[in-house]
Amino acid sequence: MLKPNLTKLFGKVQYVQSFADFKVQVVDCFEDLRVQEVQAFADGPGRWQPVTRGPDYKIKIVKSGGDFRIRYVGAFPGPS
Repeated sequence: MLKPNLTKLFGKVQYVQSFADFKVQVVDCFEDLRVQEVQAFADGPGRWQPVTRGPDYKIKIVKSGGDFRIRYVGAFPGPS
C-alpha cells in the first residue's frame, strides 16, 4: 500500500477504534511523520488538533501494520 502524502496530513483529527481513514503506529524512532498535538492553528504538516466532532481525518492507533509511523514531538512537526 502506498503511503499518503504526509505533507497534507494536518488539521483536526479524531482518534477512533473503527472506520478510520488511516491506521498509524506510534514509534520512538524511524518515524514517517513527526506529530505535534495543538489546541489551535493545526495549519501545517504534522500539526494535529484532537477533536471529538467534525474531524478532517479519523486515526486509529495500531501496534503494527499501520499505513505509516508517527512520533509525537513538542516542536518541529512534519515529515521525516
